[in-house]
Amino acid sequence: MGVAPSTAALNAGSIGKTLSVNGRLVTAAHANLSALPRYAAILPDRRAKSSTFEYIINDYGTYASIFDYPKSDKQIGTIKHVGGQGCTNVLYGYGKNTFWIVASADKIAEYQVPQKPLRTLSVPYGEPSSCAMDTSGDLAVGNLTNGDIVIFRDASGSGTVMTTPLSEEYFDGYDNNGNLFADGFNSDDAFELVELPQGSGTFQPITTSNTVKFPGSVQWDGTYLTVVDQEAASMYQYTVSGTKATLKGTVALSGSGDCAQTWIATGVVFCADSGNGDGEVFKYPAGGSPIAVFTGNFDLPLGTVAAEK
Repeated sequence: MGVAPSTAALNAGSIGKTLSVNGRLVTAAHANLSALPRYAAILPDRRAKSSTFEYIINDYGTYASIFDYPKSDKQIGTIKHVGGQGCTNVLYGYGKNTFWIVASADKIAEYQVPQKPLRTLSVPYGEPSSCAMDTSGDLAVGNLTNGDIVIFRDASGSGTVMTTPLSEEYFDGYDNNGNLFADGFNSDDAFELVELPQGSGTFQPITTSNTVKFPGSVQWDGTYLTVVDQEAASMYQYTVSGTKATLKGTVALSGSGDCAQTWIATGVVFCADSGNGDGEVFKYPAGGSPIAVFTGNFDLPLGTVAAEK
């Protein structure tokens, strides 16, 4: 069965550099509402036969569309009443068995692949936007409206609120050493990348050697810390030393409208494209044009995550 889209009622505007849809801030730089929704037949009986799953996560409070690429580029299922961004606890490649998706205005939910709900955690205040997990299972949940990050040790409990130098937090991600990075806008409405070094209690600003126009996904790729520039349709690969991030490579996401969130898996990167209103697959780290475009139900794609049994 398909999911009834809510795009007919969407009303987009801007507050500063931040996009507002129906009065709620979102982490996309652009939203092509006229491109939404798209439809395809959903074949739920195929889910149990796949070991890898991808999720295109739509607007807050809507749904996530489930795929089993590379077996197919067509939607095979739906998770209802979620939206925003997702994450797993694997730093490179597919996630193992479980993943998280923002579930409401103050909650984030864990699922077992492909879509079994496990538990929810409450975020103390504000709008949960991003999430990241390290190899030990700690969960970091970003807050779009005030820049704070809530860290849940072992992905449980009430969480510890950490203040960052950001006024708006968009995306976060751990590297292989347990250092937590996040990006967003600072009080001057400028892009900023920040780091919470492993074992530290204070976030510090990180200076990038190139200019990033609009904050995008932050993820470790196995060698580099990657940061997406939504305006440039590019992923930047950095080495980080002290408070300096040095650009080592650029991955072009050619043909994308606006990758609101990306997720790196083995040999590919998935894009939740709020500009084109779909989900796309690019080679990684080669980049270039999409090698596949997902077809299914989309309602302002904002996030994506990949996991496996």
